[in-house]
Amino acid sequence: MNDSPSRIATSESGLPGPATGVTNAEAVDPHWQFLILLAVGNFTILRRRFGRTHCATLIEMIVARLTEAFPEAMVRSTGAAEVEMMMFAPARAVLEDRLAAMNALLSQPFELGGERCRVEPVLGAAAATVPHDDDIRLLEDAEQALGDAHIEGRPVVREMAARADRLDRIALARDLSQAVEQDGLYVEYQPKVHVRQQRIASIEALLRWRHPVYGMISPMEFIPVAEESRVIAPLTLWTLRRVIADQQSLIRAGHDLRVYVNISGMLLSDQNFVREACALVTDSGARIGFEITETSVIRDPDSAIANLQTFVDMGITVAIDDYGAGLSSLSYLKQLPACELKIDKLFITQLTSSNRDPLIVRSTIDLAHALEMEVVAEGVETPAALALLSVMGCDMIQGYLISRPIGLEALTRFLTEQGHQATVAMARPTPFARLVANARG
Repeated sequence: MNDSPSRIATSESGLPGPATGVTNAEAVDPHWQFLILLAVGNFTILRRRFGRTHCATLIEMIVARLTEAFPEAMVRSTGAAEVEMMMFAPARAVLEDRLAAMNALLSQPFELGGERCRVEPVLGAAAATVPHDDDIRLLEDAEQALGDAHIEGRPVVREMAARADRLDRIALARDLSQAVEQDGLYVEYQPKVHVRQQRIASIEALLRWRHPVYGMISPMEFIPVAEESRVIAPLTLWTLRRVIADQQSLIRAGHDLRVYVNISGMLLSDQNFVREACALVTDSGARIGFEITETSVIRDPDSAIANLQTFVDMGITVAIDDYGAGLSSLSYLKQLPACELKIDKLFITQLTSSNRDPLIVRSTIDLAHALEMEVVAEGVETPAALALLSVMGCDMIQGYLISRPIGLEALTRFLTEQGHQATVAMARPTPFARLVANARG
């Protein structure tokens, strides 16, 4: 899809206003805005059977059926096989109800060309608290959700995170502390795939917070708040406990994999945190890794390096995260007891379109190998990037090409079904990729 004027019209303020047919209950206090994208999964088959004209009529019939069922929403077609629905609601839970109702409604057959036909709806949605001023981001989130829904075969929702700089940071810190105490957070997981061995090597745990009022708040927003308010230690220990429990569930399902947890630089000199973290890992026997940024060591290098060695002595592996995004320093890099180096996605996303990024990536891979570390490329989204990284000797990849961050249940299913294999197998290095790697490396 593209961002064109054919999208649902906005109000004079630039934001879509509540539909004229909105119910009284939902018009009272519309805290949420939902953008739902619908694609007809079997459209190609229907078009071959009924023809283009009849299928155009089918899309009109879908729009009419949805408009009648949901008078509070704004519904229109946005392409040959796509429909868009925008609505406002007082609660986040309304979205799941609407998605379930849409699935049920569209499961009923349509009369087309004198025959009955059924559509296979693919639903992706984005949710945002209102007011906000980022319609483009809402649309992009919905489009990404629709893409995920095509792959996963179920409705997918992405939530547009609220920006903490527009919120009361003192109140946010208090709410975050309560969320830690009341289990108001959750964890998603993203696999790392070993390129040559074509297996899941480990998993990264990613902390998520859905605020009861503001909705999703990005870790890029709430982690600084946690650090400022000294909530970062209990927050990280909560995450570690959750990960250890989830890892036990994975082991029972037959998947014994190391799980990496992100650690704030503030905690690398916190002796209480080091002691409690080591006790949690030792007592549970969990296979845990810690991801740290290289610049986090600069705050107190002596304590940080000593405590990292303590972690390693306890069996906790250390990975250097976001390498290249900050002030990389070889003097610190060679001292860190790390076994893994992760190249920041900033360099990976433009790997096949930039002249300099491949040089940086290739040299980083060689440097890491010289320091006896394995290399992970973050943000891998295309088979071409994977093929080029494979030629360069990158050990592991992580990114949407393999899997977006997913919950424990989805992760277990992904691991059981070996969902990564087809993607990795399709992206074997081509002669062109080898040529490019040699030319740029």
